[in-house]
Amino acid sequence: MTPIIEARGLTKRFGEVRALDGLDLVAESGRVTALLGPNGAGKTTFVSAVATLLRPDGGEIRVAGIDVCAEPHRVRKIIGLAGQFASVEPAMTGSENLQLVARLFGLDRRSARAAAADVLERLGLADAGDRLARDYSGGMRRRLDLGASLVGRPRLLLLDEPTTGLDPRARIELWEAIRSLVADGTDVLLTTQYLEEADQLARHVVITDHGRVIAEGTPDELKDQAGRNVIEVRPRSAIDLAAVEDALAGIGGEAPHTDTDTQRVSARVEGNADQLRDIVRVLDERGIDADDVALRRPSLDEVFLAVTGHHAETTDPAADPPSESADAV
Repeated sequence: MTPIIEARGLTKRFGEVRALDGLDLVAESGRVTALLGPNGAGKTTFVSAVATLLRPDGGEIRVAGIDVCAEPHRVRKIIGLAGQFASVEPAMTGSENLQLVARLFGLDRRSARAAAADVLERLGLADAGDRLARDYSGGMRRRLDLGASLVGRPRLLLLDEPTTGLDPRARIELWEAIRSLVADGTDVLLTTQYLEEADQLARHVVITDHGRVIAEGTPDELKDQAGRNVIEVRPRSAIDLAAVEDALAGIGGEAPHTDTDTQRVSARVEGNADQLRDIVRVLDERGIDADDVALRRPSLDEVFLAVTGHHAETTDPAADPPSESADAV
């Protein structure tokens, strides 16, 4: 079967900055492919190239077997794009927003109304279709924006950090909408900095850094590459975080990491349940009360750290300039 996306040796420069530096990526049909990387890794530049919004300097890129640079008009007919921020008209109803986009896709009035109603139903917005978009919650606006990319019935949906700025409930609602689209046969390329998002949605994860692919596989395969399990401790009192760090340093042989938001200390370890017993014993000997002690597999965030040397939220804005500055195809 022809891959939905196939990129070989893709390059793109913005002045002295190499946003894409020989990137190779194959996304098969029938699944969500997640593209992970910090700001500046080339994610948005790659999506812009797939969407025909910029022309790469070198390499080859195909969508469903179609050469993006040679036949961009054919590619545009089979893709939908939802960017990082909802772009809906607040003075129009949800239904009117979608009908407008459907008309731009060339549908007649009756077909546009039918397409808008179908998309609103699929995204759980049918009851809000006659309400002004300005009265929608942030999560509802993101779903409406997603709907605008669907009224043309795309074969490939490009989602560039679609849950940016959403609260946890709205993010989960959008995840459910994306799962429903995939179940109905839409292929999805998702870029995200939320490692949990990729873990939840994607069957194939591609990690990029400095414009190149540095690791890829299923979430489980990538976790296996990271190797060691993780011991995680949440002390009853935040005062004990430093003492827990010291205890884990003696168990894991690696510098522990403290997440001040969750009040947890974690460290990668070679062993299994035996080391879990060891840390419980050490905490008891030091008089440290813990609300939670757990042994788990690495998260994708820890995989990312292992293969890149830094966390996914590391930023380098200069390394991935806005696509608006690029030449259109």
